[in-house]
Amino acid sequence: MNLTQYFKKFFTSSQSSGIILIFCVTASLMMANSSFAESLQNFLDKEIGTDIFHLKYPVSIWINDGLMAVFFLLVGLEIKREMIEGELSSFKNASLPIFAAIGGMLVPAVIFMFFNSGTKYGNGWGIPMATDIAFSLAIISMLGKKIPNSIKIFLAALAIVDDLGAILVIAIFYTEQIHWTYLLLSFGVTALLFLFNLLKITKIVFYLIPGLFLWYFLHHSGIHATIAGVLLAFSIPTNVSTTEISPLEKLEHNLHFPVSFLIMPVFALTNTNITFTQDMVSGLTSTLGLGIIGGLVLGKLMGINLFSLIAIKLKLSSLPQNSSWKHMLGVGLLAGIGFTMSIFIALLSFKGELQIQNEAKFAILMASLIAAVSGFLVLKTASENPITDDED
Repeated sequence: MNLTQYFKKFFTSSQSSGIILIFCVTASLMMANSSFAESLQNFLDKEIGTDIFHLKYPVSIWINDGLMAVFFLLVGLEIKREMIEGELSSFKNASLPIFAAIGGMLVPAVIFMFFNSGTKYGNGWGIPMATDIAFSLAIISMLGKKIPNSIKIFLAALAIVDDLGAILVIAIFYTEQIHWTYLLLSFGVTALLFLFNLLKITKIVFYLIPGLFLWYFLHHSGIHATIAGVLLAFSIPTNVSTTEISPLEKLEHNLHFPVSFLIMPVFALTNTNITFTQDMVSGLTSTLGLGIIGGLVLGKLMGINLFSLIAIKLKLSSLPQNSSWKHMLGVGLLAGIGFTMSIFIALLSFKGELQIQNEAKFAILMASLIAAVSGFLVLKTASENPITDDED
């Protein structure tokens, strides 16, 4: 095998994106705690763009609200394809991620409030509700084909429903002001996109151009703009044919490489630049730290599996194909990787309170690390005992 073939195999492997992402996290943490920290932050704070139409933002905003909208677009495309022709095409399979996500949001919030109700940290109840899609999928991709595809799809669906819930929480409870004109324009563009779908328009350009306007209107409405990617994805036409490639499948194929090997690494590099301080370490044993770690690690695990069990016992849902409850436990732990979305909510929760923000950041980092390692190990163990088709 020559060098070109090695590189081709490397960049087409789902595990490769996970390796690159973890490398970027490590590099970002090292830079944030070195002499490069100030230069990196200055770069992220540098405003680029144009004042025309109010499109001049710091680099960090372009990455978090712009590039990540493309990531959400890809995830949305994958979820829709699976709902139409794959693992989520039956009600029992599709309903499970929704029930699991609800449990994965409610129980962590309850645990956080158990520690922090009535304290100065009470406003941070939304912090442990979030799941970081990029990092949770990167960790599970490290296991490659050892994990059933149904479990990967379940985690992706769970994470996107979870993050949509977190976005709604941000919009309702953490948004200082909603600009209703822009929000109504967003509804109008969304309706237009689905009208194009009903009219069976298959040219991708007729969706991508309105999609840019949708992102612009949502961003200016005060709602987190990444939801534009999901709305756009669900409007793209697809089919159940195995011979004819649909517009959705074409776009999905074209987005895989740039998302996995450009957007996600850039996102990791620019969002994990956490400078460690003594305040962060001492904050782990405060009610804030305990609420965040307990919510993300135990709350996610308990909520996801408890609500999944209830849904299955009521015969509203069924376990993902070829999976076991050990796989579900692993997913419950990986969903505790709150990371960037949790950090984002922490910044909104404690505006202007730098010390509390630093304590929250470090607790989120530790909780996410615990969740990632334990989830990986549980799934690795589960993969050593494969489930046959006739097992529940």
